[in-house]
Amino acid sequence: MKRSKYLVSLMVVLSLAFVFVGCAKPPDAEKSAAQAAMGAAVSVGADKYAAADFGAAKTLWDTAESQMNDKKYKEAKQGYIDAKAAFEKAAGGVEAGKKAMTDEANAAVASLEDGWKNLEAIAKKVEKKMKDKKDAWDADTKAFAEGLKTTKDMIAADPAGVKAKAGELKTIIDKWDATFKELAAAPA
Repeated sequence: MKRSKYLVSLMVVLSLAFVFVGCAKPPDAEKSAAQAAMGAAVSVGADKYAAADFGAAKTLWDTAESQMNDKKYKEAKQGYIDAKAAFEKAAGGVEAGKKAMTDEANAAVASLEDGWKNLEAIAKKVEKKMKDKKDAWDADTKAFAEGLKTTKDMIAADPAGVKAKAGELKTIIDKWDATFKELAAAPA
């Protein structure tokens, strides 16, 4: 009798152990779904055009990965589900982000064109004082025109890349603006 009670107790304990061990499976399906959503978001450019949403999704992913490593499978499962939804949201925000960057790029190009027109007007006023700087001005004029054309061509394909190119062109404008101010201030 004592032995049968012992065996029954042992079987109950083992059954409960198997139930708990069986429930504590890694959330592989959720992880795969979140990983696929992350790949899809990257492929449409969410990391560039919806950077804030993508960053938030990446944080959720990293947290879920950490929980997975700590064998906190229930929390990791929810983390992967949340990360998947966040990656999908980031992918959905790409078009709006791309439009906003395209608008910014167009505004930057317009600003560069205005800045260069102003420089050309100033260059005509200080033309007589530019003797030793004339070749450099001509070279930079050509480089600016080519750079501006390249920048305009980039807008449709890579509005995020326009920012760096516009920065290079702005440097040329700033350089000549400072040069022309010095020349204007110099005595004739």
